Amino acid sequence: MSMSRIYIREGDPVGSSFYSNGTLDVAKLKEYPVLLVTETGGNGPQFARVAYITNITLGHEVSIQYAIDNSIQPISNAELEGHSVELRLGRFGLSHTCWSVCDVDLFKLLLQNQQKRSISPKVFSLEAAYSQDENLVSIMMPFGAEFNPVHAALQQSISAVGLESVRADNIWEHHTIIQDIVNIIARAKVVVCDCSGKNPNVFYEAGVAHAIGKEVILITQSEHDIPFDLRHIRYIRYLPNTEGLADLSTSLQSRLRSIRGW
Repeated sequence: MSMSRIYIREGDPVGSSFYSNGTLDVAKLKEYPVLLVTETGGNGPQFARVAYITNITLGHEVSIQYAIDNSIQPISNAELEGHSVELRLGRFGLSHTCWSVCDVDLFKLLLQNQQKRSISPKVFSLEAAYSQDENLVSIMMPFGAEFNPVHAALQQSISAVGLESVRADNIWEHHTIIQDIVNIIARAKVVVCDCSGKNPNVFYEAGVAHAIGKEVILITQSEHDIPFDLRHIRYIRYLPNTEGLADLSTSLQSRLRSIRGW
């Protein structure tokens, strides 16, 4: 870009710290993260990415090379406009190509913005998700006596790969059942959901697990019990007899090892 669009001024209280003997201090500028913003009104999605400068070439024009930090999610221009003061956007907002520096904690700003737009359920708390147990597998299934052999087979296969299992009827931590169920989903690394019989509770629990990013393994005695919205996801079909449960155990162990990278 043109040098006239470089708004890092030597006389500016913030910009002056990036000058050395009247020249932009390239090494110092490279120490700080940058927010690379798509100009509002241009083509394509209007969002910004966090990046790091790898090289700056000064001349009549300034050439800036950078590497985007893909571990940080994009932030939309609309959200950035809400931080116009901290980012010193001025009267042109994000519709004006330029390069400037701001006295702001970029990552604190991004975190606060993320917290504002984060989903906060009203029916239950997801606080348990912050204490995920990498060795825990939660089992979501109907509680009928006919499923006891299935539960036993699941417990055996989970234990065989060195992991622990828990089912909702094994805990009582909270005064509401839904919170206990959500807690064991949120704490688990993997959630096994038995869709047999089209149990609505299991479907609800599978939805919660998918929504908060858990590894979900679907199992069923019949493919007809997998609802349309889940049929694009692979599942393990099993028969509720000795041979079928042995096959289920083998398939589940293989899937768990794959998830854990073993």
